[in-house]
Formats: sequence, structure tokens, C-alpha cells
Amino acid sequence: MAKQKEKRSRNGYMVPFNKGSTVEESSMTGMLGDNSDLPRFSFEMLAIATNDFSFLNRVGQGGFGSVYKGILPGPDGRVVAVKRLSMTSGQGFQKFRNEVIVISKLQHRNLIRLLGYCFEGDKKMLLYEYMHNKSLDFFCFGPVERRIQNWKVCFQIIEGIARGMLYLHRDSRLRVIHRDLKASNVLLDEQLNPKISDFGMAKFFGGNELQANTVRVVGTYGYMSPEYAMQGIFSEKSDVFSFGVLLLEIVTGKKNTSFYDYEESLSLLGYTWKLWKEDRVEEIVHPDLSEPCFLIEILRCIQVGLLCVQEFSDDRPNMSSVISMLTSETATLSTPREPAFTQRNFLPNPNSSQSSGKTCSGNELTVSLSQGR
Repeated sequence: MAKQKEKRSRNGYMVPFNKGSTVEESSMTGMLGDNSDLPRFSFEMLAIATNDFSFLNRVGQGGFGSVYKGILPGPDGRVVAVKRLSMTSGQGFQKFRNEVIVISKLQHRNLIRLLGYCFEGDKKMLLYEYMHNKSLDFFCFGPVERRIQNWKVCFQIIEGIARGMLYLHRDSRLRVIHRDLKASNVLLDEQLNPKISDFGMAKFFGGNELQANTVRVVGTYGYMSPEYAMQGIFSEKSDVFSFGVLLLEIVTGKKNTSFYDYEESLSLLGYTWKLWKEDRVEEIVHPDLSEPCFLIEILRCIQVGLLCVQEFSDDRPNMSSVISMLTSETATLSTPREPAFTQRNFLPNPNSSQSSGKTCSGNELTVSLSQGR
């Protein structure tokens, strides 16, 4: 067995390294570089922090693995969230590496902050700042008593998500396409400020690159743009589509993956569009948010949401325009056309899991969908 040596990281924690590195570890080291400021934690320390990954410490679970609440040893006793990669997770190492590389280079008040990572053999973990209010889906679709009943807070969340996405697309050192923006990937801190998370599927754009395509489509049922779901083409505008879906879910408290109007089997997008055409769109606003003094602002948000989910990407605004339309009363909003996926049976087939793909005969895409909570 190779003799171990220890290297003290800048935060004082002892991290063991093997002389014989795996191919994956060498890949990580090469991608991060020797001078990376991102701390590397030992598995032993994280086991102590999470009470040996106790079920009582588990705060979330998904296709990637489980998330645990932990308290780091030391005088400050910092509370952290530890995401532990499942050893059976498909594409696990690629997503793990992607997330480490992406988030370690990004800093914005509306993005989750990565505090460090652990990589020891088949043990792979990510450490994040702990979000006391969990994820946005608990407030949108959870128990009634958890609903956000204040429009100002709701608008703060919508604007924060938009600013985080603008940073990813235009203002960061990397131009990042998230590819999986959804309610469960937006975390909320103690003041209900939104933090975009989960960059395992993110892609970088360089130079003048405006779009790219892939033969492996990964994403979440109900949030994927038509050009991405059907052709594997992704760009800033595919993220804009996801943002539009999310905006409408926040305002209405309804999931896009459910269906409304039983006669027509409409998705949330279709139902919103139907009420918009009939000049009754205020009926879809969640009752807790229907404050008359904010109605004009709420209806403006719905119009922005409809513009974001237009069928053709060229008809959607970019995130800079979205923020302008949301925050400026003088900004001119165009009239939306019928959005994509108005009927629930037109949405991509949800009967496939994140770990198993479905091959579409038309363009030989492998589509891996996960169900949004």
C-alpha cells in the first residue's frame, strides 16, 4: 500500500494524498491547477462534520447523491452543506468535476458558494454554504404554511435569479450556460435571497460562440426549450426559456408539468397563454399574491415570462433585456405569441430517468430527463 503523506491546506485542515493518484484525481488536479484556492477536505473530517453521514443530517437527495448538513470542527463551527456523490451515479465524475471547475471560478451574490471539495478514491464530495430555507420548490409547491405570501419577496427572488443568470451569461470570467435551471436548483438563504445551484450540467462558451449542440440532452421535464429537447441545441436562450417557466411557476404556484383545463389538457404555459388571450390572466396569479396595489407589476412579470417561453429562440429576450423589462416601468414590452409546449402531451416524454436515456429516432439524440419536484 502506498505510503501516505499529508499536506496542510490554507484553512488548517489535514488532507491526505496518495502517491499513486487515480486517472480521475490527476484529471482534477490538472483542471484546478496547483495554485487553486479551493480547499480540499479529508473524508474523515466530513464524516465527523455530518455525524458519519447520519440520516438525521440528510437534507436532500437527487440523482447526483445525497446532501447532508454538517458542522465543521473548529472554533467557528461553520455550518455547511455536504453533497456526497453516489457511487452508482451515471456521469458522476464528469458532473462532479464540472461543478468544481465552474463554481470555483464564479462569485455572485445570487450563485451558491462552493467552499471546498473532497476526493479520496471513490469518495467524492462538494462543500457549500448552508442554505437555511432549502430550495425554492418548497415555497412554490410545498405546504400552504410555507408559501411566500408577500409579492415584494417574490419579486426579490425573481429579480435575484435573473441577475444570477445574467452574470453567468455575460458578466463572469466564463460564459456559462446552466442547462438545468429549475425551482429545486434555486436555494434560499435566511433572508430568502435566491442562490442558483447545481452546475453539474453547465457548459462554457468561449469567444464569439453563440450556441452549441449535443447528442446527449440532459435536463428536467417541463423546463427544457424546444430546440434543446428536440435538436440538442443550447444557448443563452435555452436558459431564458427555463427562466420563463420558473417565473410563471413562482407567480402562479403551479407546476408546468401538471395539467390545467381538463378539456384541453393544457400545461401551465398553455393555460397562462389561454387566459392571456382572453384578457383574464390575473386569474392565474396565486391568491396569496393577488394584492391590488401590485397587480400591474405582477401582470408585467407574467408578460415577461410569456416572452421568455416563446417557441423560437430568436423571439426570446436575453437576460439583460429581461432585467430591464422587470425593473423599469418605462421599458417597452413586445406582445407575446403562443409559447412552446402549450399542451401537456407536447412536452418531452417524462418516462425516462436521469440515469437512462431515450433515443429519439428523428435525430438520434439521447435524452435524459429528470422529474422536477
